[in-house]
Amino acid sequence: MVRLCVAVLLTIGLFGSGIPGSAWAAEAAEAQIKILSPAPGAIIKGDSVEVRYELAKGVHATHVHCYVDGEYQRGFSGIVKGLARGTHEIKVVAASHDHEATAAEARVTIEVE
Repeated sequence: MVRLCVAVLLTIGLFGSGIPGSAWAAEAAEAQIKILSPAPGAIIKGDSVEVRYELAKGVHATHVHCYVDGEYQRGFSGIVKGLARGTHEIKVVAASHDHEATAAEARVTIEVE
């Protein structure tokens, strides 16, 4: 009887808060990624930039893939090299052990002088 009352109170509390209990599990299961630097609109001098990011791996993600202007950066280790002058979009995507992309991605646009 006590267990039933506790279960009912927990259920009421979860639904009463407007956040279903399964939403917490789903957030923990999904990877999340955020680009820490460069900042959006940053002006980069030279032809390379360090890309710092924060990855919450979730259940499936183990690493990230990096793209510059839609082109995959093979061997990405935190620095994008060989950037031409102009505007560029840098995108990082959380990927699984099998290199499958997850839904988690972040992008930033920079200007190279």
